[in-house]
Amino acid sequence: MTLAALKKAAQVKLMIFDVDGILTDGCLHFGPEGEMMKSFNVLDGQGIKLLQQSGVITAIISARQSAIVTKRAADLGITHVMQGIHEKKAAFLELISILGIKAEHCGYIGDDVIDLPVLSRVGFSASVPNAHAEVKSRVHYLTQAQGGNGAAREVCDFILQAQGRYDSVLANFLA
Repeated sequence: MTLAALKKAAQVKLMIFDVDGILTDGCLHFGPEGEMMKSFNVLDGQGIKLLQQSGVITAIISARQSAIVTKRAADLGITHVMQGIHEKKAAFLELISILGIKAEHCGYIGDDVIDLPVLSRVGFSASVPNAHAEVKSRVHYLTQAQGGNGAAREVCDFILQAQGRYDSVLANFLA
């Protein structure tokens, strides 16, 4: 945890998540009829909800299109969901234009080279230990947890701590 990363995370008003390799472990499971299945971590989901409760807007930009992601996003209250997006930079620029948020007030967590156009534009960038080397070498924060196994929660907690909101969010559960 560096001071520079904390300062950048303190400015986040919009946190954007990639899906495969971040909210999931990156594995794609197919059933006998060709249906795709993904596993999501409940700790990640709670972290996203806590981030939202603190006033940070959350969004998803994913290269894959999946009804499973649509359902998970709805369950978590993520209203800005962009799927089937291979030009993530264009989607990012559209999203911040719609929301009226500057790039330096955005965070993004991704794990592969397709994420670099967004990771290089946001104020706070994060990735996971099993990410592509080119991504890991360019982010402000590298999680200890693997994608799909608490990495998103770790980033959410980091942002809450950087913004001085972690203790007040936690206090809601200790009252």
